[in-house]
Order: sequence, then C-alpha cells, then structure tokens
Amino acid sequence: MSGSGTTGQGTHRGAAAGPRTVTVVGAGTIGLGWIALFLGHGLRVRVNSRRAEAPRIVAESLELFAPFLEEGTADPASFAERLEFAPDLAEAVADADVVVENAPENLELKQELFERIGAAAPPGALLLSSTSTLDPDAMGARMKDSSRLVVGHPFNPPHVVPLVEVVAGRKTSPEAVVEAVEFLRSVGRNPVVLRRPIHAFAANRLQSALLRESVHLVREGVVSLAELDEVVTHSIGLRWATVGPFLAFHLGGGQGGLRKWLGTLGAGLEKGWEQLGRPPMDEETIRSLIEQAEEAYGDRSYEELVRERDARQTAILRTLARLDASRAEER
Repeated sequence: MSGSGTTGQGTHRGAAAGPRTVTVVGAGTIGLGWIALFLGHGLRVRVNSRRAEAPRIVAESLELFAPFLEEGTADPASFAERLEFAPDLAEAVADADVVVENAPENLELKQELFERIGAAAPPGALLLSSTSTLDPDAMGARMKDSSRLVVGHPFNPPHVVPLVEVVAGRKTSPEAVVEAVEFLRSVGRNPVVLRRPIHAFAANRLQSALLRESVHLVREGVVSLAELDEVVTHSIGLRWATVGPFLAFHLGGGQGGLRKWLGTLGAGLEKGWEQLGRPPMDEETIRSLIEQAEEAYGDRSYEELVRERDARQTAILRTLARLDASRAEER
C-alpha cells in the first residue's frame, strides 16, 4: 500500500521506507478521530476492532470527519488504499511503527491489552494510550518491558483539537517521550508533556471544575442548560480560544499585569472559591440535565451536531493559523 502524505515522517523506525504504519486499537469515538487524522497525514492505518461492522463505521466516520482535517493534508480519495482491518491483535501490531490504544477506561482490560501488544509488537514500536485517567506504569504492569508505553491523551475530537497530553511513568524511557512528542507534532498535534502523573491529567481536571459549577448553576435554576452553553461560548470560551486563563488575567491587570490583578480584583479569590457549588449528581439532577439536553439539542442528529462543532472549531483554528503566519511574515 502507498500513500501521499504531506507531513514529515519524523525519526521513528521505518521512516525512510515511506509512510509509517499506525495500528489503532479500538474504533470508538476517539479511535475514529485518530484514524481520520492519521490517514489525513499520509500514514498507513491498520484498525484493530472485533466488531464485524467496523469497516462500515470507519467509512461513515471518515466521510463525516474528512472535511474538517487540517488544510494541506492528504486527499480523502487516497484513504482507502492506506487503510486496512486486522481483528487479530497480534497480527495488527506485528509490524507497526506506532500503536495507539483506545479501549474503555478499565485498568484490567488495558493491562491485558498491553501485555499482548508488548509481546507481539516490534521492540522499537512506540506504544501510546489514549487513556484519560490511568498511569502508564499501572497499564504496563503485566508487560515484560513497558519502557515504550506513553500516555498520549487527546482532547475530543482528536482529528480537530490539537492538544495531546503526554504522560510518562517511572518506567517510561525518556527516548519514548521524545519520540511521542515528535510523532504527535508530525500529525499536526500540540503535545504538552506533563511534569508528573496526576489523576485525570490537566485538561480534564479543568473541564471537570467548570462542569461542576455549570451543573450547580443549572440545578439551582440560575440559567437553563442551553443558556449555560451560550454563556460559555460567548464569553470565556471565546476568550480561551485565544489566550489561556493566566494570560487573560495578566491582561486583565492592565499595565500592571498579573501582579496588579492579584492585588486588586483577584484579592478575594479564596472567598469566591468557597461559594462555588458542590451539586449532588443524584437521580433528580441527572434527569433534569438529560431532559434539558434533549429539549435543547434533541431535534438535531448526532451527525449534524458533529459537523457544526467541527466546522466552528476548524474555522477558529484556521483563522488563528493564518494570523500567526501573517505575523511571522511581518517579522
């Protein structure tokens, strides 16, 4: 099989021979996004899934996701010639350069998978897990050698959102971390290496903190679920698409920066934190959230909502990329 990727092939094993082979284990939501991204960057992709309908599901997702891949990536017409399916795990990883695992968040399941992957994959293969909570040492506990296992946690949808959190364990080799970063950059992602493992990593902890207060505000009747989404997208969501929380408040301090802000507007932070809600996720709360979500978004299909989400996020990313390119030329 051959492909026509437009990105560099990095330094990993097999790069000089042509497009690398990436085995994607699992064809759920995250796995499908990875498949589209890797094909878009000219890689050979082997899908490992025990579901008989996997080829159909992948084909449908590629049709849905392809319009929102990065500008300049491979023609979707070339995807089929670089895509294959291997239901047997050992066969799927036997000659892979990179393996990306996307199984459910079940430690025992992931331990079993990586034990089998470690035994069948080439010694030089880079092993990535999309886990959003688990430590690489724990996942690799049954492997003879887990030094090549690295967490590469994407933020959904992985074919659009650039962030990937890279997390190493105590047994992870520094070289594997470097290779993970290089590989992720080669497919247009923005990897951030966490300095130490922490439960749920960084991005999901931030998301969880905002979600908790969102549930509290809706549960208390301050705003509806749909209104809460509108509050976020028309304020902090717009702000955070261009600057992070710390830079935002650094600018909020005017000429004095964060130093001034913390001494004035930020002086009551702890008191404000004490007033944040701790909503119980009881049956009443869950039922109310589901009912409001179905009322607000239930008249539109999943595919329609995905297209709108990806179109909006892609528009922001492409606008920012053009802005950065223009500024680089001015320098």
